[in-house]
Amino acid sequence: MIPTCRAARRCRITAVLAALWLAGFIPGDARAQENSTARAERAAFIRDHYAKYEYRIPMRDGVQLFTAVYVPNDASAKQTYPILMTRTPYSVSPYGADRCRTTLGPSAAFEREGFIFVWQDVRGCYMSEGEFLNVRPHVNRKQGSEAGENSDTFDTIDWLLSHVPGHNGKVGLWGLSYGGFYAAAGAIDTHPALVAVSPQAPIADWFWDDMHRHGAFNLGLSFLFFSSFGVPRDSLTVEHREDFDLGTPDAYQFFLDLGPVRNADERYLHGAIPFWNEMVAHPNYDAFWQARNLRPHLRNVKCAMLTVGGWFDTEDLHGALQTYAALEAQNPRITNTLVMGPWSHGQWIRGSGDSLGTAGFGSPTSDWYRENVVLPFFLQHLKGSKPADLPEALVFETGVNRWRRFDAWPPRGSVPRSLYLREDGGLAWELPADFSEAADEYTSDPAKPVPYTAEISPGWSATYMTEDQRFAASRPDVVVYRTTPLAVDVTLAGPLEAELWVATTGTDADFVVKLIDEYPGHLPGLDREAQAEYPGGRQMLVRGEPFRGRFRASYETPQPFTPGEPTRVAFRINDVMHTFQRGHRIMIQIQSSWFPFIDRNPQTFVPSIFAAEPGDFQPATQRVFRSRVHPSRLGVRVLATP
Repeated sequence: MIPTCRAARRCRITAVLAALWLAGFIPGDARAQENSTARAERAAFIRDHYAKYEYRIPMRDGVQLFTAVYVPNDASAKQTYPILMTRTPYSVSPYGADRCRTTLGPSAAFEREGFIFVWQDVRGCYMSEGEFLNVRPHVNRKQGSEAGENSDTFDTIDWLLSHVPGHNGKVGLWGLSYGGFYAAAGAIDTHPALVAVSPQAPIADWFWDDMHRHGAFNLGLSFLFFSSFGVPRDSLTVEHREDFDLGTPDAYQFFLDLGPVRNADERYLHGAIPFWNEMVAHPNYDAFWQARNLRPHLRNVKCAMLTVGGWFDTEDLHGALQTYAALEAQNPRITNTLVMGPWSHGQWIRGSGDSLGTAGFGSPTSDWYRENVVLPFFLQHLKGSKPADLPEALVFETGVNRWRRFDAWPPRGSVPRSLYLREDGGLAWELPADFSEAADEYTSDPAKPVPYTAEISPGWSATYMTEDQRFAASRPDVVVYRTTPLAVDVTLAGPLEAELWVATTGTDADFVVKLIDEYPGHLPGLDREAQAEYPGGRQMLVRGEPFRGRFRASYETPQPFTPGEPTRVAFRINDVMHTFQRGHRIMIQIQSSWFPFIDRNPQTFVPSIFAAEPGDFQPATQRVFRSRVHPSRLGVRVLATP
């Protein structure tokens, strides 16, 4: 144990939050919204009401994990508190007896309510011993001293219960993003004292979350994240890695000038980022990636679970939905709740959540969530307070801006329907009548890829998932389909299924499908001031998903296209909960690049795009069929029948 004293001076902003911000994990607009006075008051409250202790907690294999424990000043045999723990690879700093964090729980209300807060550097990070592995593969039925993330959680809880006085015998666990992975993993083979866990935007499968989208490489996020986070640690350290400076405010131009992805290591990383090298060595969903899929291992969970995600989370939307689904399928008797709000990555823990980019949500959704969802959940299970009154699924319905409660997700009663691509840019619920090989085509040029956002940004955009898509619709390499103005509201709830019939003059291709809510150009009855604020004609992105065509038969074994041959490409798109209001149109856009969110497909089949040469990048003509013989469609689940 490292003996420490109570925090004795004003806390500074914790480095873990700084690391999250630099990595894009705390949205810029949400961060700016938090009032500086409120931050100072929160830090002062922690300083005045908590004592900080630091420990090195031994694991079953002898590795010691650095752990900071914040105990309420009045904790005693008579006044006890539950333990609320977070395990993180982003540092539990500040380190030292006279320095403390400015935040301890998911909100300031947690600190005022009173918990014993525990923050732990996971093994191999900062001041914890051992080897760090990205999304450490889970081992079932561990033998002897064999360790993993769930056993580290178990051993830590065991130690805390024996060595930290003033607890009530109950433990909760929560974490965001990478911390969400550690929270979910920590629930496996649940410790008897662990009664409530909240994975928030968790990584569920490292191939699908953050790094790829249906095999298409997430270039911008991966490079910017691993260029700093991926630097190996030589020894125990409190130092934080500097974020990578692109040297320009224009990430699109930076990555375009980079050329083939292989140049990233040759020009900038210089072999110093081990996990980048591993990604390059494993371009397909092979055993390396499959071992980093936590979903099959989410078993023997005995605590209450609250999985939280954001509909506009560019990083881990898949992780939240799939973690909930895996828990539900494999642990049918536990309390298992899914919460999905109108948020970007982590927006629910900071800021008010009343908007994202130009999309407004009508109320401070993050404030409401913190007060009415996450705090009551932990109070119920850790302190025996009144039931939190949470349904199976609490989801925000975008388009009409309201919370909905369901006893299952996807909701029971939703009806599978299909929206078919039609002639003249139409989109309809009926199959095309034409039996001929009707199709639309466009030329995709890797030298001029379609940008994923209209913003000029040095990083990746936290707001692109609600962005107006008119900048893309006007491009000749984007095809657009829309319904007639809707006569009634149409509510879509659940996953989407894209089924395209395509042909290409190349031997490889990506296809990006975007579901869009197109607003009417004019609303009668509005006064001049209201008309000036109304986003007439706006094309709000509701959901978008890329698919790397080489993986249409198998993510393990890619295969080329036969040039000119009609080919079926089908893939699942992450869930939505959105109402297209009467008078709006449902729109679909299809394109073959989404840069630099997704790396460029050379459109010439090569064994690994990571090894593609400049000459492999060639323009190709893409055809999207829309005939009765080869119908292209978007499968949806409808709650409000059109």
